[in-house]
Amino acid sequence: MIASESQTVAGPGFTPGLDFAFEIRVLLAPSLHIGHGAGEVTEYVPITGGTVDGPRLSGTVLSGGGDWCDRRRGVYQLDARYLLQADDGAVIDITNRGYFHEDDPTCPAQYDGDLQVSEAGVYYRTSPVFRTDAPAHLWLARTVFIGLARGDDTEVAIRFYSVS
Repeated sequence: MIASESQTVAGPGFTPGLDFAFEIRVLLAPSLHIGHGAGEVTEYVPITGGTVDGPRLSGTVLSGGGDWCDRRRGVYQLDARYLLQADDGAVIDITNRGYFHEDDPTCPAQYDGDLQVSEAGVYYRTSPVFRTDAPAHLWLARTVFIGLARGDDTEVAIRFYSVS
């Protein structure tokens, strides 16, 4: 059902919830410089593998994807595309876009239980979109997710939360 102008989707004070679905650990090769101009630097970071682990999905990150990264005035705009293979053999395409920047005093460290999900002062968030025709994993293509990331030059860990 699509709400008309006179209807509201949720009542006053409604706040969407976030439910932990899985974590992806992506292994990275050294970045490749593509170019720069007009205050922007573009690089490509090859993805060489990794793992997927969580209550809703487990598997591996397949080698061969990558992250195109544009840096402007200390803000990185990320555009990653790679493949996951679930433990049941299904292949899942992920396009994961987001932003990274440091020195943001409004960003406290984020924790999920005892696990530190993100660092204080660092904004590193993603918004993934998944594609697959595997029946057991169609829920991925029908759900909105938010990713909280942390990482370095060799590995990035992203905890994905479904929005309810």
